[in-house]
Amino acid sequence: MYRHRYLLPALIWLFGTLFLVGFIFQDAKKENQIRSEHVRSAERLIGLEFSDAKIDSALDGLNDQLKSFESVRTVALPNSVPPAFMFNPVPIGMTFEKTKKPFKRSSVGNVAVPQNIEDVAFHSVAQLAELIRTKKISSEQLTRMYLGRLKKYGPKLECVVTLTENLALEQARRADKEIAAGKYRGPLHGIPYGAKDLLAVKGYKTTWGATPYKDQMIDQDATVIRKLEEAGAVLVAKLTLGALAWGDVWFGGMTRNPWNYEQGSSGSSAGSASATAAGLVAFAIGSETHGSIVSPSARCGTTGLRPTYGRVSRTGAMALSWTMDKIGPICRTVEDCAIVFNAIYGPDGIDQTLYDVPFNYDPTVKLKDLRIGYLKTEFDSARANKPFNDSVLTVLRQLGANLIPIQLPKYPTQNLSFILSAEAAAAFDDLTRSNKDDLLVRQIKNAWPNRFRISRFIPAVEYIQANRIRYLIIQEMQKLMEKIDLYVTPSFGGDNLLLTNLTGHPCVVLPHGFTKEGTPVSISFVGQLFGEATLLAVARTFQVATDFHLKHPTLRE
Repeated sequence: MYRHRYLLPALIWLFGTLFLVGFIFQDAKKENQIRSEHVRSAERLIGLEFSDAKIDSALDGLNDQLKSFESVRTVALPNSVPPAFMFNPVPIGMTFEKTKKPFKRSSVGNVAVPQNIEDVAFHSVAQLAELIRTKKISSEQLTRMYLGRLKKYGPKLECVVTLTENLALEQARRADKEIAAGKYRGPLHGIPYGAKDLLAVKGYKTTWGATPYKDQMIDQDATVIRKLEEAGAVLVAKLTLGALAWGDVWFGGMTRNPWNYEQGSSGSSAGSASATAAGLVAFAIGSETHGSIVSPSARCGTTGLRPTYGRVSRTGAMALSWTMDKIGPICRTVEDCAIVFNAIYGPDGIDQTLYDVPFNYDPTVKLKDLRIGYLKTEFDSARANKPFNDSVLTVLRQLGANLIPIQLPKYPTQNLSFILSAEAAAAFDDLTRSNKDDLLVRQIKNAWPNRFRISRFIPAVEYIQANRIRYLIIQEMQKLMEKIDLYVTPSFGGDNLLLTNLTGHPCVVLPHGFTKEGTPVSISFVGQLFGEATLLAVARTFQVATDFHLKHPTLRE
């Protein structure tokens, strides 16, 4: 009797507790599910409004998708794994030259033996190659000189991540032995260079400029590094890039413009442009997704080549945007760009986006025989650089060019930049999910951590629709380029920079003046897809008619 008196309350408490736990469990389960109010909020992102009945009908399917997403996230996806789809920049009906011809270079004449080895620090690759070929200087001498300059000036410019001194001296001595034995590999044999630190080099850190990766070791050489080694080039340094290929701020500081140390070098090929302009390397390798060769080259007064998408292998390079990433040289002259490009272009059997199209460079081009366009609206625009831009057209006309006014296809190009953002967010999904994006130096609204978060809310349908518009732009650009061989434009004129990065067209950027503050001003030439040979030949003809590329900054020690 006594026991029964307390049994009923105990049972009531027990069942009540179980019911409450079950209720809480069910409620917690519901908390992780998509409900109608969530859909109502999401409607603003997709620009649609559904009825209550349609939303109720969709809820089960939406919650099933959550399970699919969770399952996908269990698969490890390193940055090196590309998506199954590939971007094709080639428009309908386009054909390519198939016959490979000998690579031609202009003569540099007799290059004098320097009294002091540092006298050649700002020489072109072509001039340095002649000194080495004729054994007037050795690769080891040249390499030690550039290593010394990197150590002396690099810290103030904040342009060096890692000196590859041991590797460089080994490669230089090998080059000297081969040249002495009559085994000359060509104009890059024994020439010291720097590589943007998103290119893997076996035995050295590949930091991507970002704190979470500053101790990262990748056990392979990027294809570009391997091809340059095969050409006999000497790697002296891994150079800075803005963290994860944005800007000029990296985990070690801000890379400086050697013409104005109070100014960043721009980016993201920050160290590549800064070190080349400062005469710390003979040339450098950069990369571009949306301005990362053009912008630092413009800021630092170097000459840069952004090749056609699908020209240079990205194997062993950090992926930012699989459909927009491109690798190219940053040099002091246009012809140097041609020399370096000739060594690095072409398929490698790994990067499936590559095309096998010959590069038949011949510098002896006559501008009067070509159809050269210019973006009339951008040249006519009133801006600070207009006198410089006008002088470009004057020089081209003096060289015999018959200039054709053109305009780019009219589409909402600037609103397509989220293509890049979506791909970048996917490439660095783990960084966002692990909260390691908090370790990146730049934590402002317009930097990768915030951009990655924003990009999580880009609807897949909108990404695909944007790429369909991109397809239309490619077709329209082909119609334009059938009427001209290339065109000239202010480097940051209108939609040109983003549009041509979306279409994959090649571009050469070079200096064409200096502001009253003493900093460089640039101009860009844009060529046909896989038309780097003509593009570089025309840009070289313009460059040798000026002397802006021969001016050099005064460096701080």
